[in-house]
Amino acid sequence: MNSDTGKWIIITGLGVILIGVIIYFFHDKLHWIGRLPGDIRIEKENFRFYFPITTMIIASLILSLLIYLIKKIFL
Repeated sequence: MNSDTGKWIIITGLGVILIGVIIYFFHDKLHWIGRLPGDIRIEKENFRFYFPITTMIIASLILSLLIYLIKKIFL
């Protein structure tokens, strides 16, 4: 382990804390997450299937952009 590992652990921890604060204070404003057009939802009497594909694609794009920017700034 070196100092870079410690920096990445701190950055990851701060990111988790930031996400937790956003969810804690704005949970009533974030009800649209997981209910976007393109998210697959099948509900029957005794069966529910939910696959939030659009939400996952958007989350992946945002995370990829954040990781790119963090690497660009710190490396």
